Amino acid sequence: MTSASAAGARRYPIRVDPMFRGLFAALGAGARHDVVELDGGRLRVRLGWLFRADVAVSAVTTAQLHADMYGGWGAHGFGGRWLVNGSSKGIVQLDFAPRQPARLLGVWPLRLRTLYVSLEDPGGFLDALGRPAAATS
Repeated sequence: MTSASAAGARRYPIRVDPMFRGLFAALGAGARHDVVELDGGRLRVRLGWLFRADVAVSAVTTAQLHADMYGGWGAHGFGGRWLVNGSSKGIVQLDFAPRQPARLLGVWPLRLRTLYVSLEDPGGFLDALGRPAAATS
């Protein structure tokens, strides 16, 4: 489900499986705080205080559905490739050029090359970006 804020931003909730909602809320990363937002030429990703990115939409070189990803939930990665998720389903892959800034735990700076994020409405998000929703393997 997508919502629009008073300022016209489109918000796409990060998908969090029911079994993890309590844990995410306890960590300060509940439904109100886990969102991908499109606002004009900006793309903002927030997983509570755990992960934040505010990047130019023009830096997105690839935006597509990705196969389900297993192996962890939260915000984790290395070498410019990061997974921000609360579910293995609804994964969208975003590639950036040049690398884009992000922050982990509010203090550690990151440079994103690829971001994988689980969304409640991955197709709606991709449509809003004007990108086809073709799945990859």
